[in-house]
Amino acid sequence: MFELSEVTKCYDHKQSRVTALQATTLRVVHGEFLAVVGASGSGKTTLLSILGGMLAPTSGKVLLDGESLYDASASRRAEIRLQKIGFVFQTFNLVQYLTALENVQIPMMLSRVTPSVSEQRATDLLQQVGLESRMHHKPSELSVGQQQRVALARTLVNDPAIILADEPTGNLDPQTREHVLDFLGDLSREGRTVIMVTHDPQAAARAARTLHLADGAVREDARKRTQQVA
Repeated sequence: MFELSEVTKCYDHKQSRVTALQATTLRVVHGEFLAVVGASGSGKTTLLSILGGMLAPTSGKVLLDGESLYDASASRRAEIRLQKIGFVFQTFNLVQYLTALENVQIPMMLSRVTPSVSEQRATDLLQQVGLESRMHHKPSELSVGQQQRVALARTLVNDPAIILADEPTGNLDPQTREHVLDFLGDLSREGRTVIMVTHDPQAAARAARTLHLADGAVREDARKRTQQVA
């Protein structure tokens, strides 16, 4: 699945250079549920963006299924993201003038799936996340938790093998938070690779392995006993 070798990320700011991610070597196997934890500014989102093919490292290699992401062209990386990776964001990134159904269909439009097939697939996924009665509502007409469920459904439309989740429970009430964590656990048990950035230790406890970042450096990469997700 993912193999990172001595990956760094630096930014030039005025007269100085800021290191967002220090030399990181990491392997994530197929079907793993990995939590990446750390304080704000520790490098979590930088690492996730590099894994997602959205942010080129300053140095080092990033392999996905043996293919070097950043030796590939931008169009090839876009193709890989579309085919293999689903993203879950804290801010949902829903298009406000589209309905829940239309928001879920967006990735399939990019994949040139026929309208009838994409509508049926989106309908099935919204039913799966319990929003069958809200499919034709726009984001402003949905609760925060319902918007996150729309975002989760959209993540799955192209059947990605990898789910990258950036603080997916950060804006949610406790009950919805548990539902989202249950859903991510279910995806992992289905055989998908789930990598979740979080600052919440209780959310991280749902993962099989936790990676701790501080000041852009990996401080701990500890395997935990396999746990059943409640």
